[in-house]
Amino acid sequence: MIAILILLLWNIIVFVFYAVDKYKASHHLWRIPEKVLLTQAILAGGIGAILAGRLVHHKTRKWYFWAAWIVGLIVDIVLIYFILKG
Repeated sequence: MIAILILLLWNIIVFVFYAVDKYKASHHLWRIPEKVLLTQAILAGGIGAILAGRLVHHKTRKWYFWAAWIVGLIVDIVLIYFILKG
């Protein structure tokens, strides 16, 4: 159960990073590097990244973000499967 909560917290953090980057983009402020956002998504942050992309309309036009989000989503699903199975 703790592992699920950690995974949930991580996805919330990823969501916040994407939302903050969207805010910074629209206000012409210093941005979060794309490689940070991509890495977060791939490292089990796919759910948070996809939700942020859809809800705050950020990075949805770049194919490599969609690819990273799908990989991250698959990682999330595999982790959840093994956590619940375990």
